[in-house]
Amino acid sequence: DFWDIVRGHYAPFEQGARSTSSDVFLHQMPGGQYTNLMFQSQSLGLAKQWKDVKKAYAEANQLLGDIIKVTPSSKVVGDLAQFMVTNKLDGQAVIDRASELNLPKSVVEFLQGQIGQPVGGFPEPLRSQILTRAGLSPIDERPGKGLEPINFADLKKKLEKKYEVARMQHAISISENDVLSAALYPQVFNEYMQFRQKYSDEVAFLPTEIFLHPMRMGEEYSVPLEKGKLLFVKLISVTPEADERGYRELYFSLNGVTRLVRVLDRSISDQITVKTSEKVNPAKAGHVGASMPGTVAEIKVRPGQKIAKGQTLLILSAMKMETVVSASIDGVVERVLCELGDLVASEDLLIDINPAEQT
Repeated sequence: DFWDIVRGHYAPFEQGARSTSSDVFLHQMPGGQYTNLMFQSQSLGLAKQWKDVKKAYAEANQLLGDIIKVTPSSKVVGDLAQFMVTNKLDGQAVIDRASELNLPKSVVEFLQGQIGQPVGGFPEPLRSQILTRAGLSPIDERPGKGLEPINFADLKKKLEKKYEVARMQHAISISENDVLSAALYPQVFNEYMQFRQKYSDEVAFLPTEIFLHPMRMGEEYSVPLEKGKLLFVKLISVTPEADERGYRELYFSLNGVTRLVRVLDRSISDQITVKTSEKVNPAKAGHVGASMPGTVAEIKVRPGQKIAKGQTLLILSAMKMETVVSASIDGVVERVLCELGDLVASEDLLIDINPAEQT
């Protein structure tokens, strides 16, 4: 009975893969990646194209040299497969357009050599074309060989200063494990700390059921905060309509005291107007668009700035897959049509560049 209940709690994470499938002999996708990639594809709007994603996975694998697929190399193949399906590309199209495509960051880093040297080497001339496009030099030795030594004491001081708000608001301290995590996975650690800074470590006290599932009206739970201390949480009411930004107001009773919380209604996220709606005009060489749907994670240029062909303009992020968007021409940035955190759709116009000959 216990495991039946546990599985019920985690039912939202079931991806529908309830039986074996012989097409594994065609795409050769690792079992552990299968359900993860299925979930990512659904989140990217590719649920009805799952068969196409699996077919593209096999093609992407061959493009990259039929690599040994373990974490993180299997992610590289999956990212490329989803990119191909989203942009309606087959393997030959990727080869033909390698010098102009804004490929996922993981694919570029793999071909540079950042996760090591694959058996049999890298596929050429694909590797050289993609690295030239990205303005990167190949790494033909152990990636970590050229890294500078890390002073963990200095890194800890920097982290304590960076996340001082978390310490002041939630008494969150930086542990040795935190320092090591920041050194190995700086971006993932930053996202983790942002979560802690926003919600505190007290999320750990929530029962699994209400962490994974929304509370129902009138439902009450007791949350153990420490030995002998319970917090009784009851959902009193929820506003029937979300505001223009998609937020609803929730009223809770905490040990008899009413509290108001504003929560983003993710069930209607597809109804929220995406800010960047102007689309790329293929006839204009200076139009730079989104090759994948995602969130603007970083913007590296500003209006009026001179840029060179291949220069990184911004970075998009979607379901742990980052895409580096770079300039296809020399010129001057005329418009930046997105902001940090904006949700963008495929082919949305993000940056408008005046070609160099017109400046």
